[in-house]
Amino acid sequence: MPTPRLILAPMQGLVDDVMRDLLTRIGGFDECVSEFVRITHTVHSRPTWLKYVPEIASANKTPAGVPCTVQLLGSDAENMAVNALEAVRFGADKIDLNFGCPAPTVNKHQGGAVLLKEPERIFHIVQTLRCSLPEHIPLTAKMRLGFDDKTRALECAAAIADGGACGLTVHARTKVEGYEPPAHWEWVDKIRRSVGIPVTANGDVFDLQDYLDIRRVSGCRDVMLGRGAVMRPDLARRIKLHLRGEAAQEAGFAEIAGWINLFFDLCLAKEANNKYPVARLKQWLGMMKKVYPQAQELFERIRAVKDADEVKGILLRFEEEQRGR
Repeated sequence: MPTPRLILAPMQGLVDDVMRDLLTRIGGFDECVSEFVRITHTVHSRPTWLKYVPEIASANKTPAGVPCTVQLLGSDAENMAVNALEAVRFGADKIDLNFGCPAPTVNKHQGGAVLLKEPERIFHIVQTLRCSLPEHIPLTAKMRLGFDDKTRALECAAAIADGGACGLTVHARTKVEGYEPPAHWEWVDKIRRSVGIPVTANGDVFDLQDYLDIRRVSGCRDVMLGRGAVMRPDLARRIKLHLRGEAAQEAGFAEIAGWINLFFDLCLAKEANNKYPVARLKQWLGMMKKVYPQAQELFERIRAVKDADEVKGILLRFEEEQRGR
């Protein structure tokens, strides 16, 4: 029987290539999906693809060797197909379609979750890309349960499957529900039973017990981790240890402090200015502090600091303190 797979979610503005690099180094993930590349009226050049998905230049793998899928968002089926072919020409070996983004600006321009109002349009997009792409390139999709309600969830899932996708990830909420609990895992089960392609469950997996529960309720073998994997960076690793029958012990904060330092260094390597590395670090700590009091402590130390060198000094001292505790 195939081993259950863990996929890192494509969270726009949060899981960029640096976060993908870090979390896949920590371990546990079998695949990750890029932030969406938005398709409008243009055909993107190679530098644009590499900006969002630099893994394309490294055989579609993160530095840890974890495969990365290119995700597209848009509503112009023909231009999405042209862009998908360009991505493949530049090296992409798997394409995922976004029918779940809840951002108002995206939905306003007919992208993401707003398309869940129109299953026929979803079918056209998926079918157009499937017919355009080489047969050996897998095409998958991610959806929510609907826009305002769940009445067309099964139709949308059927549109994706009938259009030719070989896999579907379901975030168990509507667009209107946003990220508010609960996630409706039982609806993932309904969708799984209604389509003939593999379904991956997603939504509200913040610890090992959540993982066990979402698999039980949804009936899905594979699970996509989103915010939970950012808040608890060792979550995927712990799940994999559990699946192997080993002790799924949580990382101590001394180890996490080392990951924080590494993340900041990776951000500096990407953009050697003050703004990007400092902003990304504060964003991450702002999420982790909901779980770890030590992250709250570190966040307070750097809250008002804007200089990257000064932040780096604080991080080094903080890691030393954690190792000494």
